[in-house]
Amino acid sequence: MSRVLVRTRLLGVAACGLLAAGLSACESDNVDKNADLIAGKKSFAQKCSSCHVLARADAKGVQGPNLDESFRRALSEGFGRDTIHGVVMDQISHPARVPKDSPAYMPADLVSGKTASDVAAYVASVAARPGKDEGKLGSAVAAAGAGKPIAAKNGKLEIPADPNGQLAYATKKASAPAGSLEVSSKNDASIPHDIALEGGGASGKGETVQGGGVSKFKVTLKPGEYQFYCTVAGHREGGMEGTLTVK
Repeated sequence: MSRVLVRTRLLGVAACGLLAAGLSACESDNVDKNADLIAGKKSFAQKCSSCHVLARADAKGVQGPNLDESFRRALSEGFGRDTIHGVVMDQISHPARVPKDSPAYMPADLVSGKTASDVAAYVASVAARPGKDEGKLGSAVAAAGAGKPIAAKNGKLEIPADPNGQLAYATKKASAPAGSLEVSSKNDASIPHDIALEGGGASGKGETVQGGGVSKFKVTLKPGEYQFYCTVAGHREGGMEGTLTVK
């Protein structure tokens, strides 16, 4: 059984446990009225989006459970979103027990206190809900990889990782002249990333970094198109890649 499936089932177990403790399937959709959904969305992007799918947050991680699918059935059966809030809070405090070197590893209390409640409230409010966030909530987190194309300067190409922790670089398009090139990617997020390149018979890869570290390597390129991407498990699949055009 895959780790993702195990963790998805654990979400269901947690939900059943909370219901058994007395929560009703007919609870209202009201989530914590004191929650800051904008702060919750921002924290979710920084800490959770690299592992989970949550459509309204534009989160496309593949290592943890798909949060939309995990809660869709429960919602269709009448469980309230306040119940989902409780389930998410429980999972933050007591995540699935897997080895620390597993791609599916999630440390306990990745977020805590008011931040944890804000994250849980945001997830509970938008999970499996169609459409897009609107207003200030819609613009709370910049679209992943939506930055302008980046051009190499003086033989160096700097493509930062998304500072919000999303599975993306600052841009999906870059350019450089043919010849020797140093490719680097600063990662200010707490989620580990690196940068690698492939195509046209060339390849290169920097070290995995986080918290302000810089992943970099040198390569010699001929004219053509190349793909830059993150090699951390699940990150390229989640959308962390782009195209480098060399002329």
